[in-house]
Amino acid sequence: MKGKFGRSIALVAASSLLAVGMAGIASASPGGGKGSSSTQALAAQVLQMRDDLTKVAYAGNVGATRADLGQLSPVLADIAAGKRYTIQTDTEQLAGLAKGRADESSRLLADPTAKARQLPPLPVPIPALPDLPGPLKIVSDLVKALLAAVTGILGGILGGLPVPPLPVPPLPVPGS
Repeated sequence: MKGKFGRSIALVAASSLLAVGMAGIASASPGGGKGSSSTQALAAQVLQMRDDLTKVAYAGNVGATRADLGQLSPVLADIAAGKRYTIQTDTEQLAGLAKGRADESSRLLADPTAKARQLPPLPVPIPALPDLPGPLKIVSDLVKALLAAVTGILGGILGGLPVPPLPVPPLPVPGS
């Protein structure tokens, strides 16, 4: 009970911090970009989806990972299309590349015997993350690239504000 209450308080506090930090972004965007009042809601939604995907993937939950990928893909498609949300063009392009990785991950999880397709490289660095456990190992590189791309998308949406780190478990200590 205390844990749920504590998580609720932490979620409200993080959401409030994100909302306060992004208050000016919705009305003013950097030069050459586009601004929108939905920017704040989009950033909060994408951040939550990224963190949820990270947690279930690193927990080794195949079904929940597929479900989260299925929810993330249409949001990435909306961002890439540039119709529903008004953000920087390079962020829209990164969303298209991220959607490809989400869709490919879903396809491989649905049929583990399928051969992975070659995808274009991402214009963002892939952080050093541990491989996914168990049956998710086949999509480990795709999901790590997807998480890097979604983090890059968040950076584009948030402008100059810092993006919260990925909730990835610590790397295992050799020999333990």
